[in-house]
Amino acid sequence: MQKLFFFVLLLLGLHAQAQNTPPLISAHDPVMIRQNGTYYMFCTGRGIAVWSSQDKKNWKAEKPVFATAPGWAVQAVPGFRGNHIWAPDISLHNGVYSLFYSVSAFGKNTSCIGLATNKTLDPSSPDFKWVDHGKVVQSVPGRDMWNAIDPNLVRDQAGTPWMTFGSFWDGIKLVQLRPDLTAPAEPQHWRTIASRPRDPKLTDSLPGDGAIEGPFIFRKEGYYYLFVSFDYCCRGPKSTYKIMVGRSKNVTGPYVDREGKSLEQGGGTQVLAGDDKWYGLGHNSVYTFDNADYLVFHAYDASDQGRPKLRMEKLGWDAQGWPQVQL
Repeated sequence: MQKLFFFVLLLLGLHAQAQNTPPLISAHDPVMIRQNGTYYMFCTGRGIAVWSSQDKKNWKAEKPVFATAPGWAVQAVPGFRGNHIWAPDISLHNGVYSLFYSVSAFGKNTSCIGLATNKTLDPSSPDFKWVDHGKVVQSVPGRDMWNAIDPNLVRDQAGTPWMTFGSFWDGIKLVQLRPDLTAPAEPQHWRTIASRPRDPKLTDSLPGDGAIEGPFIFRKEGYYYLFVSFDYCCRGPKSTYKIMVGRSKNVTGPYVDREGKSLEQGGGTQVLAGDDKWYGLGHNSVYTFDNADYLVFHAYDASDQGRPKLRMEKLGWDAQGWPQVQL
């Protein structure tokens, strides 16, 4: 009987091993791109964390983008000491990979968005070298009611580059960039494209209670879809992050939700929220790989003390053209 018992346990163990899936890697604010069959994921981390994969499931840690923090960032942002660089954004245009990134003092809008470029993402290539171009946009407490973090580059139908960004304060901004992406285009065109109500009694030095951040614009079938994150990240089991969306025929807006409410006035249609397995989730990006759309985001794992993990889910679209996660 004892031998039979252990034999059953062995069979159960082998079955579980066969059913094992690769462990979810730790990630915050993930973005992704594919080059020559290899997927590269960039996320918040020391020097900007980088991972690579052949199948979007098994991930290998690569060297960070920066071995040491950019000198300009340490000087420009009091309180930033080069520990973690936040919320990158990766894109390819005319053979150049552009990586925007955020440097900030937590809870303040003492923030900058920088830009680095590379000819390739393959570390084994002789052309592999990150070139930093310094500051693109900066927010200053007392001057600006917006926060220069969480960048995302989008190109309109004419190929004009626009950068959306923002966290708390007066919400999500959009600014046209120069063709080389290193600064706002002149004359400057700035817009607010999403926000949430903010208590007017709060001093402008505080983030406020209009919890919105992490914008990402995805163009599909005549619409620009603006994804944002509502509520609070980075609180482990107390995280309440969720993904919301609106859309517009024009990159500059106005973006409205399924009910027709403007995102600039607090609107937003829910895409995905936390549950008993994931306390909260958000700061998403969206991509098309092999004719399928994917939602990439981080989620706070209820089975692992609320630690943030990388998640990637297929994204479908309903009859009215609104995104639906295919879990």
